Amino acid sequence: MSENKQHPEEKNKMEHTTTQEVMVKRKNLRKKEDKIVGKIILVIVITLLAIVGVFGFTTYKYVESGLKPLDNSDSQLVQVEIPSGSSNKQIGEILENDHVIKSGIVFNYYTKFKNLTGFQAGFYQMAPNMTLDEIGKLLQEGGTAEPKEVADGKITIPEGYDIDQIASRVAKITGKDKQEFLDLITDDAFLKELYQKFPELLESSSQAKDVKYHLEGYLFPATYDYYKDTSLKDLVIQMVEKTDSVMQDYYATIKQQNRTVQEVLTLASLVEKEGVKENDRKNIARVFYNRIESDMPLQTDISVLYALGEHKETVSYADTAVDSPYNLYTNPGFGPGPFDSPSEESIKAVLSPADNDYYYFVADISTGNVYFAKTYEEHLELVEKYVNKS
Repeated sequence: MSENKQHPEEKNKMEHTTTQEVMVKRKNLRKKEDKIVGKIILVIVITLLAIVGVFGFTTYKYVESGLKPLDNSDSQLVQVEIPSGSSNKQIGEILENDHVIKSGIVFNYYTKFKNLTGFQAGFYQMAPNMTLDEIGKLLQEGGTAEPKEVADGKITIPEGYDIDQIASRVAKITGKDKQEFLDLITDDAFLKELYQKFPELLESSSQAKDVKYHLEGYLFPATYDYYKDTSLKDLVIQMVEKTDSVMQDYYATIKQQNRTVQEVLTLASLVEKEGVKENDRKNIARVFYNRIESDMPLQTDISVLYALGEHKETVSYADTAVDSPYNLYTNPGFGPGPFDSPSEESIKAVLSPADNDYYYFVADISTGNVYFAKTYEEHLELVEKYVNKS
């Protein structure tokens, strides 16, 4: 009986072929598995991106909403108590629970971002239409030790407002006539009453010549409670009293520096409009002092705009020739008096100016940066670079 035997080489060849087929199959299988895994990963990544996108958009909308007043149409005041030792986070929670703001979390982070500090304990009256900035400033000003009758409204006087702007703001909120406010602050009998009530504050103002308003610069920029039975006279007294309260910390320094309150508030009113950052304000104050000590006119556009009675961004060459004692392009020294109501920060800058030997400065309106120069030639270069740039 014969036996059919396979040649060794043929056997090895068949085994090798079988192995290759298995490897190809495995390779194809891995490719399929890789494709499936790739699709799964792609789906997971897309899903995660979608979740992150939705979360990011939701967070953005939440923050954007939280930065706005709770209700622009609701001016009804509510009494809010801020306990002693409250953190910004706790204050935010209180304001949210009392339905004054939308989000305590946003308030907390906003105050950190804006570096709003110095919040004081006490009772406050706030409304859902107030902005976070307004609320922050109110908390910095301080509340009352005891709860008060809820006011009918609030009058906020921004820093840098002049009397004409203050009169318009008061008229809009109280419904009273603007001219009635202007007539009151120019009434001689009322002014004498104020001089007697606040002699340390108003002595130099009462002696000033050629002033438009003796109370310009003395109506402190703050938020005031308004009641329907509050007279304009009571409101003005409250504003002047606030200025006197703030200035109590500086009267001694003003005397030591051999200056007057009128001079300090005048320079502070210019610094208020010329600079925003604390360091810039201190340097600007020193520039003004340097020019005065060198018998140079201050040449500030703020004085020209006040003389013109206008509010605009640019001043023309013709404007600088306006015939007015307030025009500090043509008149040396401080001028008659303040040009607006300065903040306490500007007052402090005038009393504690930086140490420099600059005589000129220019601001880049687009960035807010202020650039200083020792010579007129350097100043012109800065003007060309930061103001006349294309």
